[in-house]
Amino acid sequence: MTNDDTIPTDASTRRDSHERQRVISRRGSERSERTRRDSRERSEGEAVEEERLLTSLPRREYIKGTGTLVGAGMLAGCSGNETDGASTTETTDDAATDTTTSATTTESDGGESGPYSVTMSPMGTVEFESVPANVMVYSLLYADMAVAYGHGDAVNSLGFDSDAGGNTLDAYYERLDGVSFDREGLTQLNTGSGGVNIDKELFYELDSDLHMVDPALVLSFDGWKKSDIDEIEEKIAPWFGNTYSRQHSQPPKAYRDNYEYYTLWEIAEKVAAVFRERERYEALASVHDDLLERIESNLPPEGERPTVGSVIFMQGTFYPSKINTEGFANAHVRPLGAIDAFAEGEVTYQTTYDFETILKVDPDVILHTFGVASYYDVAQIRKTLADHPVGSKLTAVKNDAVYPSGNPVQGPLMNLFQLEMTAKQLYPEQFGEWPEYENGDPYPEIPKDEQLFDRGRVAGIVAGTN
Repeated sequence: MTNDDTIPTDASTRRDSHERQRVISRRGSERSERTRRDSRERSEGEAVEEERLLTSLPRREYIKGTGTLVGAGMLAGCSGNETDGASTTETTDDAATDTTTSATTTESDGGESGPYSVTMSPMGTVEFESVPANVMVYSLLYADMAVAYGHGDAVNSLGFDSDAGGNTLDAYYERLDGVSFDREGLTQLNTGSGGVNIDKELFYELDSDLHMVDPALVLSFDGWKKSDIDEIEEKIAPWFGNTYSRQHSQPPKAYRDNYEYYTLWEIAEKVAAVFRERERYEALASVHDDLLERIESNLPPEGERPTVGSVIFMQGTFYPSKINTEGFANAHVRPLGAIDAFAEGEVTYQTTYDFETILKVDPDVILHTFGVASYYDVAQIRKTLADHPVGSKLTAVKNDAVYPSGNPVQGPLMNLFQLEMTAKQLYPEQFGEWPEYENGDPYPEIPKDEQLFDRGRVAGIVAGTN
């Protein structure tokens, strides 16, 4: 990152050029009941630490024969963990998506060529004169959404190494004819050296039309103040992002009272409104609805479903996470209705299990997070477990049921594939067997009669031909 460029001093000129996209905050009456569910909230420090663990990953480096990753951010992805606090009224991604947020997505719409506005917490209502064409993106789900709506070329950055995240997107897009994400020249927003931060000067250098980043997340970074967040909004462009819906964790204090949580597909609808791609969203949501209906109508009785342990395995230690808690991190697992092997335990991002402890739980199936073209070689991990005197006793190991699982920071296209993948891994008799997968390969080529959603239909939606 650049540290020697000076911040522009002609504030009035910059302010005038971006005034038309200022955020109009609407607080007070918009407070959501979801923010008052204290049983689900964790400390701000815990959520910040989770984000640090996720984004500080280096490029993939494996120790041969161990299936482990070495580097500064060795515990990446443990932000998939959640404290035990399920609510009786759960907002999930497995509900219908076609009408969830349409009442509040656009405050005013001046037609395809006029001004319009989109409302999302924690920003409030964001006003636009035109569709953003130069967009800062931090999290992978927003890059996936931009591609899904035909605006992947508007992305100017990612929060992490673009090859690491881009490889994951490529793995899925390989199965969608004509769909791709050109990541060449993208700016990396954080250093990836063990600490998570964004240099404020980088916002001025990129001079984006929109920062598709949660301002609450940036405020959690060291050295950032609320006045810095306001300055970026005022002098450059508005913010538009919601990160803490990932696990329904607690945002920094400045945003805590009015923060709302959304499902993955609710966020997807709002991002579609930003790009004025309502038709594409509705078409993709229809595919998602059809996929969920197909899965749910073919699930075995609850008594015949497996116990599932979602983990990351690192240097002889298991880092568990729960599969049925709220948040878009579980949008590819929760709809499958499996039995959470860790449901009875207290699981946070700090929880670790040794081999003896995981054997006591002994899940029928082990899903390894970040397993597709990502940070972990699950085939090698499976071999490591099988060669271990205790690991070899695990039911999932003996039954060859240790699988690569999805990326919790998933957008809509990723979610379709990851739902299909999880359905096959958990219920092969109902949905067909999951094929062998080697780390770094594209998403497996599933025979057409065993696919759970139509690839051609999705590719056509992205291309704008369906």
